[in-house]
Amino acid sequence: MIERGQRWRLLLVIGVIALVWTGLGARLAYLHLGANDHLRERIESIRTVENDILVGRGRILDRTGNIMALDLALKHVFVDPKMVLESGHGRFITAQLARMLELDPAMVASKVNRPDRRFEYVKTFVHQDVAADIRSMGLNGVHFEDVSARYYPRGVLLSHVLGFSNLEGVGSAGVEQRFDRYLKGVPGLRITEVDGRRREVYERRGVDIKPQEGADVFLTIDQNLQYFVERALDRAMVDHSAKGAWAIVQHVRTGEILAMAARPDFDPNEYRRAPEDHRLNRTIGFTYEPGSTFKVAVFAAAFNEGLITPDEIVDCENGRWIHNGRPLRDFHPYGKLTIADALKKSSNIAAAKIALELGEERLYNYLRAFGVGRTTGISLPGEEAGILNPRNRWTSLSISRIAMGHEVAVTSLQLVNMLSAIGNNGFLMKPRVVNKVVNIKGETVVAVSDEVLGRPIRGETARLMTRLLARITETGGTGARARVDGYTVAGKTGTAQKPVRGGYSDHDNIASFMGLIPAEDPQLSIIVVVDEPQPEHTGGRVAAPVYQEIASQAVRYLDIPPVPQDLAARFTAQYVERTK
Repeated sequence: MIERGQRWRLLLVIGVIALVWTGLGARLAYLHLGANDHLRERIESIRTVENDILVGRGRILDRTGNIMALDLALKHVFVDPKMVLESGHGRFITAQLARMLELDPAMVASKVNRPDRRFEYVKTFVHQDVAADIRSMGLNGVHFEDVSARYYPRGVLLSHVLGFSNLEGVGSAGVEQRFDRYLKGVPGLRITEVDGRRREVYERRGVDIKPQEGADVFLTIDQNLQYFVERALDRAMVDHSAKGAWAIVQHVRTGEILAMAARPDFDPNEYRRAPEDHRLNRTIGFTYEPGSTFKVAVFAAAFNEGLITPDEIVDCENGRWIHNGRPLRDFHPYGKLTIADALKKSSNIAAAKIALELGEERLYNYLRAFGVGRTTGISLPGEEAGILNPRNRWTSLSISRIAMGHEVAVTSLQLVNMLSAIGNNGFLMKPRVVNKVVNIKGETVVAVSDEVLGRPIRGETARLMTRLLARITETGGTGARARVDGYTVAGKTGTAQKPVRGGYSDHDNIASFMGLIPAEDPQLSIIVVVDEPQPEHTGGRVAAPVYQEIASQAVRYLDIPPVPQDLAARFTAQYVERTK
């Protein structure tokens, strides 16, 4: 009986083993001889690896080659919590990481005390020197990951022009956004196979596309001149308790923007912490009724049409004039003035009478020719077109109000570009902030050249306007505080009441001044705007001194020589003599 039982058990074991081997053999035959397309795809997907080869963004540099934005090599610091805790030095490692990374120890401990986890970021975007110090400590379970981040070495300087790129490396404002396609470069691609230990089998590499590094963008901005402008705006904000302030410095002949700044500002390194209002580039994205600076276009149009002469007399009605049943007032009452003196004194009544002589059609056409109501085309996102209503929407009062800078809305860039056209013999240039884009090989892939948008007025009209505007900064002119020692400034003040429901505010103003320097041979066109200054509120008292500070530093820094005194005297005296 025992032998028979043993025999049956032996046969059972042999049968089971045979059955197993038969099944394994059948499975093996199926795997080798069957179609098994889905299995083959799984195997190939495990062995085939596709990697994107990332590249850094190109740099942004000023006109002299100073770096304003670049990609910085950084490290993400992360831990393997299980390894840290198993080392027996969890508390020590936590304390060291908190100290070196300047973090709350409790926060670091919450990431380390997770024995079921193998990966936890402690801090991202850590500078290389800090990461190297941590690495030298040999902390178990602490690891590093290479990463790059956009860095703006000058902080808030030029923030509105530069803009910023987000955490994904996408340009999201300013030059970073507009030239993103050049700055970001083209990632590479590698498709290859790996062995069981995930090591690449080099001879099986199928695709290997090299990355193309991002190109560098060279600006027209001068870093030092930008600093002068921003420092002047900071003082204006404090001195006048202003809501905002902004300024532009433009090269008259080329349209290049040498400085462009606005307050409030932001640090592009910390753009996520900045209020949206602080990220607004007010030089191109804020429209306002310009007030008396707008009279430049009206007088220039009338001179160009031959409707007025500098020594012609206009009756300024002792400061109050009724037009179509509504009063129009001057800031100071004047009687009869020459046209030259009416511009010097900034008479609203004289400007309105001149506009009426022009007529709606001619006034509208000249304003459009000067760029009012349309964007300038500058290579920055967020530019506003302003407001110039079509003539069929004008009322019987519109022409007299537009003449004094009401019922229209402009950007400061439009105004300074208009003034540059007057300083440039009537040629209106396209303003630009970028000179060129250069790839990693040093080849220029984009060259931005000077572009003429039009010629609203003749050269002789432009020269006449420049001479008359130079009188505004003389004694008795509204812009006397804009004078620069050794130079003649041709400019115009503006004091615009801000519109409110039912009319205009009695205490909230926008004060501005724009001017050409030197007037005899204009090189720079500069505009300064101060929003809601207190308690002073006129352009002559608020914006003109800021202009003086910027212009006096700019001409000396750029080595623009003053015009000889005898020539300057003849230049400013011509129309003084004719009006006597």
